[in-house]
Order: sequence, then structure tokens, then C-alpha cells
Amino acid sequence: MSPKSVAVWVLVGLVGALGWGILALSRGEEISAAWLLAAALGSYAIGYRFYARFIADRVLKVDKTRATPAERLDNGVDFHPTDRRVLFGHHFAAVAGAGPLVGPVLAAQMGYLPGTIWIVAGVIFAGAVQDMVTLFFSTRRDGRSLGQMARDEIGPVGGAAALVAVFAIMIILLAVLALVIVNALAHSPWGVFSIGMTIPIALFMGFYLRVLRPGRVTEISVIGVALLLLAIVAGGWVADSSLASTFTLEKETLVLWMVAYGFIASVLPVWMLLAPRDYLSTFMKVGTIALLAIGVVVAMPTLKMPAVTDFAARGDGPVFAGSMFPFVFITIACGALSGFHALVSSGTTPKMIQKETQVRVIGYGAMLTESFVAVMAIIAACIIEPGLFFAVNSPAGVIGTTVQTASQAVTNFGFAISPEFLAQAAKDVQEASLLSRTGGAPTFALGMSEIFSSVVGGAGMKAFWYHFAIMFEALFILTTLDAGTRVGRFMLQDTLGNVHKSFKDVSWKPGVWLASAVVVGGWGYFLWVGIKDPLGGINQLFPLFGIANQLLAAVALAVCTTLLVKSGRLKWAWVTGVPLAWDVAVTLTASWQKVFSEDVKVGFFAQRDKYQTGIDAGKVLPPAKNMGEMHTVVTNATVDGVLSALFAILIVIVLLDAARTCLKAAGSPETVRLSEVPWSESKIIAPAGLIATPEERAELAAAGLDSGGGRAKEPVA
Repeated sequence: MSPKSVAVWVLVGLVGALGWGILALSRGEEISAAWLLAAALGSYAIGYRFYARFIADRVLKVDKTRATPAERLDNGVDFHPTDRRVLFGHHFAAVAGAGPLVGPVLAAQMGYLPGTIWIVAGVIFAGAVQDMVTLFFSTRRDGRSLGQMARDEIGPVGGAAALVAVFAIMIILLAVLALVIVNALAHSPWGVFSIGMTIPIALFMGFYLRVLRPGRVTEISVIGVALLLLAIVAGGWVADSSLASTFTLEKETLVLWMVAYGFIASVLPVWMLLAPRDYLSTFMKVGTIALLAIGVVVAMPTLKMPAVTDFAARGDGPVFAGSMFPFVFITIACGALSGFHALVSSGTTPKMIQKETQVRVIGYGAMLTESFVAVMAIIAACIIEPGLFFAVNSPAGVIGTTVQTASQAVTNFGFAISPEFLAQAAKDVQEASLLSRTGGAPTFALGMSEIFSSVVGGAGMKAFWYHFAIMFEALFILTTLDAGTRVGRFMLQDTLGNVHKSFKDVSWKPGVWLASAVVVGGWGYFLWVGIKDPLGGINQLFPLFGIANQLLAAVALAVCTTLLVKSGRLKWAWVTGVPLAWDVAVTLTASWQKVFSEDVKVGFFAQRDKYQTGIDAGKVLPPAKNMGEMHTVVTNATVDGVLSALFAILIVIVLLDAARTCLKAAGSPETVRLSEVPWSESKIIAPAGLIATPEERAELAAAGLDSGGGRAKEPVA
């Protein structure tokens, strides 16, 4: 490193350290949210520049001369070498769903400090590492899915347990994401129109890059963003016009449209819809979050939530029950460590990546970007009045249904707020009420409107920014659903390929259609029932979301650790082994408490016993409204408890089999067999990062290529 580079990185480190120092030392006083921003950004920069490079170069030893599956198996459907800028957009949009927006908001119940520490430290040492290492190993195995890699590398017993657990968890995660979208778009003509228009825009972008102007990424990016902004503005016009009724959809109608879209997006060639749509969405996602960060620097809002609340120790918070350990680390998954990401890293992305050297920017870099979204979410939740936060996020059974009862209940929590303040907060954003708007999304929208209105438009623009944020969140989540469905299809085809070899070809049309139908049918069924029955379908499985996602991360980290050991990288196994140990401690502790805790707010079987006792006594307990719903609550609690235990047992089987495989590989390296595809030379030339280095630009120019890279052009005779 040159003296100039050393000076720059020392300065970056000092900015991050100063931010953490202010957060650590400030107690009993309000501090600017800008310090939280400085701590996060400084840490991300150091992590990406040094730790990610160390893993890529020293641990994984990425090889720029090695052909990737996208190059070797290019079929224009699932395997397709994709410009790393477009692929970064796809990968980020696919992994950045509801989690980074919702989880940090809910975890703010414990204060801003526990969640912030986990988001930043978790992503640098666990989440981004998992994503990058999984992507690397899947790329070397023709883009095999996580479950199939577990079967191939760990063994048939652990592999079978992983396949069952991963696919079941996948269906639950997709159904939960779909439920959030339905709730956000129902009766919202603005949101439905704007998000619907991203589909034809993406199709146009796909054909533009494939047929009209191949390789012109910058050109189509400008056109696409302009069309996206026009669609957003036009959505407001539609909402105020006679067309509003056409785009005002009921929840049931939205479910049918989403199932149809999920199926179509999973079977069309990846270049046609999925990749350009995710790339387009990334502009809005990253652009909005970047503007929000600028708004924080300009407006300098203070963090009104305490650094650590009393709920962190007591574990009786109204937003979610349970102590800080392990439940903060379960509530905040996406943004720190998320098992769902490993499915994308072993699904669509490894089939499109041009060069192995790009795993750092796409795997590690995209996860850092998502973590930054989570940081902005926790800032948004903590700059509003704590009393308003708890009034919005506490269920009606706790705070009542009027501003008077809510004011009294929240004041009893230790956060005084008046009924007039609650009523005015709803009026400011043109909502009838903000009470019990649980789920996290409305709170993020409130914080976002507070920041943006402080910079542009003042209080009169709060309503606009609030509803813009709600639509933004729906767009954020929908891109995860379409990519997740395609990943689920790959996973099912890999599994069926163990029985019928034709399914091993993930582009085999009968297999594509059958597997896609099964996946959308699975999450679509739970979603449909959940929409029709407030206590049924995915509502029944919703409490499993956080733990299931983190158990999935345990599978991914176990597979990565096993592969590091088997491939002769035993001395570097701690890179994934340490986060694996932490994740296992967190998730199995949480699973144990959810199954065996006697606290009815935490334990599923304790809840079951409470409601069964009520049934025996002929009493109806909230949230049930009649005896039929009492029986439904008992069934739900029983199912959730059994599934929690089952998932934990399956993960333990995977871990034990992985440990056996690692010990055998370390003791007898000569017996190791890897399913890695043999080396073949790459003919593609492309930069490793989003911005080409001077050396890479010279190499591209010598090969007659633009900044997007590609196969070297043949000299003209």
C-alpha cells in the first residue's frame, strides 16, 4: 500500500472508531444518529477492504483463469454469463427482502445498541462470509443447491436431513415474504401500478441488453431508472384518477397474481425478466437508502430510543417476548446473518457469475449493502418517540384500541406519550390510526418520513414520504419472492435428480415446469389460507420464521466449514467455523426455549396448555374470539412446537454428520472425495469489482472489450 492509501484507511478506521466510541460512552443523553452511521460505514469499509480480500485471496484462492458454470454451461435460460454490475443488482435484490427492514425495527425494543452491534459485527464476520464462501463453493460445483452440496459433501444421512430441512424452511420463508407484500399492496393502487410497471420495464431492459444493444449496461441503466421514476410518479397520478379502482386489488386477487408471477418468473430465461428486474429494483433500493443516509447527515436527527432498554434484561417486551440473548439475534437475521442468502448464493447467482474473482464484490459486497439497509432501519425506528414506537408495534391486546388506552399502556412501559400526540402522528401521515400497526414496515415508514420531511418539504410532506416508504418496502420484498421461487425450483430439481437423472439438468423443460409448480403451489397454499383465516395458513407458521432462517444459516456454515476442511484448508476452517458455533448456540438455545419454556409468551407448548385449559373451563382468551378459534390456537401452538423441535433435530443431525466428515478428512486426507468440477480454462475477461482497476481496463482494451467484459474479440482479418 502506498503512503496515501495508508493515510486514507487510517482515516476511515478513525471515523469508524470515533462513531463506536460515541455510541459506547453516551448514556442517559440523546446523541445524533450520524454517529451510528459513521460507526457502520467505517466498519464496512475496513471489513470489505481487508477481511473480504483476505478470505478471497488467502482462504478461497479464487482463480481468474478458471471457467465458471455460466461460461461452460451457457444455455441462455438458467446459465448465462452476466455483467457483474447487473448480477450484483440481481443478487442484492434477491437477498434483501423484508428482513433488513423489519427485523431491526422490531429489535429496537431492546434499544439501539444491541441491534446495531449485531448488525455490523454479524455481517462482517458471519453473514457476508457465509454468502461469499457458499457462492464460491457452489460455483465450483456447477451451481449446485445448498441441500445437494450437503448430500454430496457431508454424506447421505446429514445430506438427507439437510434437503428436508432446507426445502421445508424455504417454503415457509417464501410464504412469509409473500404475506408481507400482500398486506402492503392490498387496496393500494399507487403501489400496485408502480410495482406492476417494473415487469414490462424489466422485459424491455432484458431484450435491450440481449438483442438491441448487447453490453450497453450504462445506457440501459439510465433508460431503466428514468422509466422507473416515471412509473413511481405515474402511480400517484393513477391513485388520484378514475383508474384507481382498476388497480385497487383485494388480498385474494393479489395472491393469485403473485402465484402466477412467481411461476412465470421462475421458468423464463434469467436474462429476460429476473436479472433486469432485480437490477432495476436495486437502483431504487440502494438509491433510496443512500438518500436516507444523506438525510441523516443533513438533518442530524437524534436517537430518542435508549441505548439499552429494560426489556433487554426482563424479556417481557410487548413487541416480542424473550431475553436479549438469544432473541435479538433471531429477530435480526437479514442484515447480519441469514440462511436464506445461502439459497440464492447456491441458486441463481453461481449460474450467472462471469469470474470466480467476482465472488467478493457480489457475495460479500451485496451482503454489506443489505446490512447498511438494516442500519438505516434501526435508525428510522430509534429517531421517533419511543412512546410512538411502542404504540405502533404493540398488539391491540396489550395497548387497547383507542389513543387513550394506548397512551396509558405505553406510559406504564416507562415511555410517556399523550393521546393527542398519537392522534396527531396518524393525522400527519394521513392515516386513521397508527395503533398496533405491527410488523415493522409502518415504523420504518414513519422514521423515513421524519427524516425526508426534515430535509424536503417540511411537515406538509410527511404523508407523501410515508406512503412512498410503504410502496418502497413492497418493491423491496417482491424481488426476493421471484428469485426465491426460482431458487426453490433449483433446489427441488437437484433433490429429484437423485431419483431421476433428467432433473439434474435444471433447464430440462418438464422438470422446470413441475418443480416450479410445486414450489409456487407450496407457498401459495399457505399464503391463500393465511389470507382467508387470520389464524391459519402462513399465520400459523409465522412464529417459526426467525428461528427457521437462522437454522438454515447453520446448515450453510456447516457445509462451508466441511468443504474448507475437505479441500485442504483446515487451518482456515475457523473463518466459517466460529460463526457456525455462534449461530448454533443462538438458534438451539432459542429452539429449546420455544419448545420447553414455561412462559406462555415464549414457549409454544406452554401457550398450548394455557389455551387448552381455557377450553376445558369454557373460557375464550384473546386473540381468539370464539371457541373455534381457541381450538385453532391450540393446534397452531402444537404444530409450531413440533416443527421447532423437528427442525432443531434435523440441524443437529446435519452438524453431527458434518463433524464426522471433518474429523475423517482431517485424519485421513487421502480418503477425501470432492464433487468439485475439474478445472477448465476461462475465455472470458472481466473485472473483479464493480469498477475496473487500471490494470483491468488495459486488459479489456487489449482484448477489444468494453467495461462489461466478455470473450475476447477475434481480430478482423
